[in-house]
Amino acid sequence: MSILRSTGRVPVARAALGVLAAVALLALFGDALAPLDPLAQDTARTLQGPSGAHLLGTDYLGRDVLSRLLAGTGSSVLSAVEAVGAAMLLGVLPGLASVRFGAAFTWVSLRAVDALMTLPFTLFAIAAVGVLGNGLHQAMLALGVLLAPLFFRVTRAAALGLDRAQYVEAAELMGASRWWILRTHIWRKVLPTVAVTTAHALATSLLAVSSLTFLGIGVQPPAPTWGGMLAGDLGFLAQQPWAPALPAALIMLTVGALNLLADAVRDAEPNAAEPGAAEKPEKTTTRGKERRDDLAAV
Repeated sequence: MSILRSTGRVPVARAALGVLAAVALLALFGDALAPLDPLAQDTARTLQGPSGAHLLGTDYLGRDVLSRLLAGTGSSVLSAVEAVGAAMLLGVLPGLASVRFGAAFTWVSLRAVDALMTLPFTLFAIAAVGVLGNGLHQAMLALGVLLAPLFFRVTRAAALGLDRAQYVEAAELMGASRWWILRTHIWRKVLPTVAVTTAHALATSLLAVSSLTFLGIGVQPPAPTWGGMLAGDLGFLAQQPWAPALPAALIMLTVGALNLLADAVRDAEPNAAEPGAAEKPEKTTTRGKERRDDLAAV
């Protein structure tokens, strides 16, 4: 919570949070806020400019651009969240476990991560969709698998420095289980680093989702997505040269806000750890260790 308070004091972080809150609201309620049916076609009004009936104009099939942008926010953003959620599940838990569960588990997990890092992203996503079917969840699972090594390495690197801390050794002396130590002592210290990685991964995932939907992988037309709208608009630059700027601006704005927020959390992390929070556990666990030694001597 101290990191969140420190981050909230930074003006850039507040602006980024405001942008992300607006995008989250559009992702959740974009369909309800759309003034028209995003799939309704009006072939008599194709490629029109902004007007009272269509505030952002119409596309090549006469569909309302504003409605499609609002409706496409949910599938674009939530699919990125789904991919990052899968990556965290596949990366964070094994990363923590590799620190506490022996050399054999560590060796196997590191070799698996090295193998995943050698896979080309686009080819792996296309292969996964070809095997599992061209659907949104299949594409996001493939993306989550490729993002998992990032979370594994970051989590493992952060946890390695805490594995031999005094309060961890004291908990071991008191008979605490490995999972209890991971959950109570190590995870709390690793969480800020994972939060920074998550923000960066969301930005990367959103760009990847837009790229996949631009190629027609994951979500199929006529379902609106930011990447799909961008691909459709590029075919009619002569009639509407400004049209691709609308979905591209939403992608750039969201990705920029995520990166700014990640930088703000990273900068606030050392300051949040300063106010003596780590000193009290050391004193307490030192007394506990001395008391344990006294009992053993008796």
